[in-house]
Amino acid sequence: MASLIDELKNILKEELAIYKELIPISESKTRIIVENNLQALQEVTGAEQAAVDRIMSLERKREAVMNDIRTVINRRTGDFNLRTLIALMGTQPQQQQELSKLRDELNDAVQRLVSINNRNKALIEQSLEMIEFNMNFIQSTRMVADNTYTKRASKYENHIPGASMFDAKQ
Repeated sequence: MASLIDELKNILKEELAIYKELIPISESKTRIIVENNLQALQEVTGAEQAAVDRIMSLERKREAVMNDIRTVINRRTGDFNLRTLIALMGTQPQQQQELSKLRDELNDAVQRLVSINNRNKALIEQSLEMIEFNMNFIQSTRMVADNTYTKRASKYENHIPGASMFDAKQ
């Protein structure tokens, strides 16, 4: 059982290290969004995705180890998570304290990332609203520019030749 606990601690430490790497990446993403630097945003998003892939791999390992621990302690019913394991380790205060500290540090790092990502999400939504506003404004000015009456007012056209909403060359 001790080797399983050690393996669990190592996995949690690796996850914590990755989460701590993600915090400055997410903070730089905020600046990149404000600066509207799409190329840098793609690079940062790629780095984030690589970190998330590593975390997912570690999560699968963590779940396997937790299932092994659950089997060893013969706990078949109810929820079995890190909090439950820590509570069950009353006879091993050092292991209990280390796991508790790791859980708290992981929780803090995840909460920090959630906060940063919520801010980034709000910035992206504001940017999209501004783009939509600009597109609507451009579209309305095109309509106003061609609102002239001719002898054939019944054959009114609302189209400016050569003008398009999107650039097809991209």
